[in-house]
Amino acid sequence: MTCLPIKVLLHIGFQVVRQKGNHVFYRHHDGKTTTVPNHPGRNLARPLREIEMTPEEFIETLAKI
Repeated sequence: MTCLPIKVLLHIGFQVVRQKGNHVFYRHHDGKTTTVPNHPGRNLARPLREIEMTPEEFIETLAKI
């Protein structure tokens, strides 16, 4: 089962580029990139900031999935 933040990234067009250890690297066709730690207790602030998405936008997108 894919976790919700990953589902949101995939839904808005990000693709997995590579994985190194517990970190998965994503890239969008517009050039934006982000890294998501793949372990319990991960912090979503950095990925959201890197893709320029507000928490409100994240919740709205999540509701559409």
